[in-house]
Amino acid sequence: MTVYTLPLFLEDKTGSITSGSEFVDIHDRLRLLYKRTSNSRDLYMVYNLSSTSPSSPYNMALMALDFGLHTITFDSGMRVLPMKKWCCKSSSGRKFTASDAQEYLWAWRVQEGQEWTCTNTNGYLVAYYSLKSPGEPNYEGSSGCTLTVDEAFSHLAPEYLASLMIVRWSKERGGI
Repeated sequence: MTVYTLPLFLEDKTGSITSGSEFVDIHDRLRLLYKRTSNSRDLYMVYNLSSTSPSSPYNMALMALDFGLHTITFDSGMRVLPMKKWCCKSSSGRKFTASDAQEYLWAWRVQEGQEWTCTNTNGYLVAYYSLKSPGEPNYEGSSGCTLTVDEAFSHLAPEYLASLMIVRWSKERGGI
């Protein structure tokens, strides 16, 4: 990926945690898909669509989030964890350990203009999710919401997206 020294601005196409969405960087550096796989189950997959080919529209899922069973699956099914264990409650939000073995914390409405804020253990802002600003016009094909990821942590964007969906689900739909 080309280095721009700009964060990833992943536009959330639907803003929905239940119907799925695409998260597309406005500079076309990354394109993630959060896709519901069944209408009868709360099972979602996270795909990286940045390097797909016309013959294979989806790569193998990076993660599976099963909100019915409350599990998250990594490594093509080789590692399954309870969501409560991977993204657990703390006194200041929900923390998770990413594939870089570092701990991150999602906190709700701690920064103005940010619905969810993700920091590392040093308090460094690595990602945040913002809602469409009040009074902002509607845009065709966009919710107006964005997931912004510091470029130095862009390799963890799929994990930030998965953990964000878990914290949003927990807040909006109740517990995991």
